[in-house]
Amino acid sequence: MTVLNLLAKKHKDWIKVVQSFGCNKDTAEDLVQEMYIKMIRLVNNGTVIWYNKNELNHFYIFRTLRSLFIDLIRKENKVTLISFDSLNHSLNTEELVNFEESYNKFLNNLDKMHWYDKKVYEYIDAGESIAALSEKTKISYYSLYNTYRKVKKILLNKL
Repeated sequence: MTVLNLLAKKHKDWIKVVQSFGCNKDTAEDLVQEMYIKMIRLVNNGTVIWYNKNELNHFYIFRTLRSLFIDLIRKENKVTLISFDSLNHSLNTEELVNFEESYNKFLNNLDKMHWYDKKVYEYIDAGESIAALSEKTKISYYSLYNTYRKVKKILLNKL
């Protein structure tokens, strides 16, 4: 029995799993179809996704569906960066002064932090992924994540 046939037998179950993440039925259908494609590619590359010839590794498929859902959420929540030049044209002088004061206050609060907290925040805020930073520095992923979250919370509270 092929992988696609084994996956298709539980199609309704996969839809329910994705819907449990908070998706509507149409989005769940799309994510399940993406999962099928991903599983076929993995099997063609030699990855084993089943316990035996008739039973798939359901946890692996669940993690794949969860990963696809999280990627979808990240794509929907992307932040658009605005240059200072366009900001100058859209804000009046008073708003720009208030923004600059807030930004300077933010930088001063960041400078007062412990050097480790400051560096972790700067690296991650600049776009470095926590996983990549963890691998480079050999510091625990969760330590870096908690430090970044703590610094961010402190800075937001001070603003």
